[in-house]
Amino acid sequence: MRKGQNPSVASIYRALAERAKREAYPEAVEAAHADFAALQPGERPGPCMATAEAAR
Repeated sequence: MRKGQNPSVASIYRALAERAKREAYPEAVEAAHADFAALQPGERPGPCMATAEAAR
């Protein structure tokens, strides 16, 4: 959401769709969380520097 403004219809729709996915597939969400937690700190994905460089 944009600071100081009302959320757009698109952002509300995305949030509702994401919530519906989490409720429909709770075991997949838990498995993804467990997989991410099992990663070593060096293996975890970080910010994409190529995208940040292109934005400049």
